[in-house]
Amino acid sequence: MMTPRALRPFAHRDYRILLIAMAISVFAHGMWAVAMVYQVKHLGGGPAQLSVVATATSLGLLGFVLIGGITADRISCRKIIITVEAISLLVMITVAALALTGTMELWHLAAAGFIQGSGAAFFFPAYSALLPRILPSEDLLAANGMEGMFRPVLQQAAGPAVAGVIVASFAPSMAIAGIALCHLLAFGVLNLLGHHRAYDEHLAPGEKRPSALADLREAVSYTVGTPWLLWTLLFAVISVLSFIGPIEVLLPFVVEDQLGGDAKTFGFMLAAFGIGSAVGSFVTASLPLPRRYLSFMMAFWGFGTLPLALIGIISTPFALAILLVVVGITGGLGQVIWGTLLQRRVPAHMLGRVSSLDFFVSLALMPVSMALAGPLGAIMPIWIIFVVAGVASPVVGAIAWFAGKMYQDEIDHPLDHHEKSDKLVSDL
Repeated sequence: MMTPRALRPFAHRDYRILLIAMAISVFAHGMWAVAMVYQVKHLGGGPAQLSVVATATSLGLLGFVLIGGITADRISCRKIIITVEAISLLVMITVAALALTGTMELWHLAAAGFIQGSGAAFFFPAYSALLPRILPSEDLLAANGMEGMFRPVLQQAAGPAVAGVIVASFAPSMAIAGIALCHLLAFGVLNLLGHHRAYDEHLAPGEKRPSALADLREAVSYTVGTPWLLWTLLFAVISVLSFIGPIEVLLPFVVEDQLGGDAKTFGFMLAAFGIGSAVGSFVTASLPLPRRYLSFMMAFWGFGTLPLALIGIISTPFALAILLVVVGITGGLGQVIWGTLLQRRVPAHMLGRVSSLDFFVSLALMPVSMALAGPLGAIMPIWIIFVVAGVASPVVGAIAWFAGKMYQDEIDHPLDHHEKSDKLVSDL
């Protein structure tokens, strides 16, 4: 009996270990998003204090993500992710102890957030670079799809829900203690990873490592000189700028003022978006990579935001949930293909650096988007902002597709051929 495509990566022991550890860690981060908010409130803080902690987390992520990518291409990716998990464990044990003893201060939470963000900056480039060393290339699409399915469910739904129950039943400090326990489990699981040479070695015998600055220049040069990669990143910058702010900042006002909903309704909307992303990721994991993979990716990502343009005419929470499910599905589909392309088409020796560049460039304007959304919502109708958010990505996506000559690049670099070759080698 043939194994379903989405389940093929589970045949590899180290993949199972890595996914279990990642799932536990992501669940813990989802708990932190809620526990941190209520710990700030427990200290008597409000929106300004909460912003301090959130900003510290973002600074840690954006400040170290390029260094994280360089590191992933220079030292053992296995050791990096284990070290990051160990540091997260120590940080959460410390924060839990401070909270339980009543000695917590705001700067402790800000420092914890900064370290958590910095850890993510090292973890995800190392994870992206390690995965192709564990799995054959034909299983990478399925593996990325499974991650894309688990991540929103655990980080956006299950983790926050469990933390909310613990906070409501006990106190924020108990939720933080639960987060520390999760990191302890993830750390233990990661230490079960095999000690294979492919996970740790980056240089051929006798080869010398260039400087870190030279490593960064090489990755930037490769990115700028690779049209499909460059134009996808440019598209991502504009797309994130156009729709992240409206969703994060203005959607609550749509729910309250236009639909008559409350905080629970808004939570349901976010869950709908996360469920859509999980469904899209799972569907992609279950199917082969399209022959026109770049065209499919840009179509999903670009035209997938069009439903946002209809937000101004909807009248029920259910209709808004459907729109957000569609946006989530198309986003999940595009993201899984994108992650797989990085792992299959970027040279292995610079995958960590290129992944971190992708992360940095894609998120660089996210704070700008959120900062602009509020003032714009105060001077113009919110529905107009969502129309712009809905149509900007299709327009920029089409430009990127043409300018990057993706329609020709995907024909010149067929990945289905490599998949067949890899399957033949594995059968032999």
